[in-house]
Amino acid sequence: MKTLTVKVSDALFAEIAGDAAARNVPKSEIARERLSRKPAPKGHGKGSLWSRMEDLVIRTEDVPHDLSSNKEHLKNYGKNGADR
Repeated sequence: MKTLTVKVSDALFAEIAGDAAARNVPKSEIARERLSRKPAPKGHGKGSLWSRMEDLVIRTEDVPHDLSSNKEHLKNYGKNGADR
């Protein structure tokens, strides 16, 4: 693996360092992830709403087909993690 040295703003460094500390990984791993991201489409500022929230959306194939009608899916609904 090759080495690249770059200068970043204090704010960007703090953001990368915070992400690295939160995930318990080196800052270089966070930097590599960010550098390998696809650039946002031109003319859309920071990307479309979909591209910015795509990782938050649940795919329909991951949701049970009887989610609204089968009461088994509601078992333990509303309880915190320690009570489950």
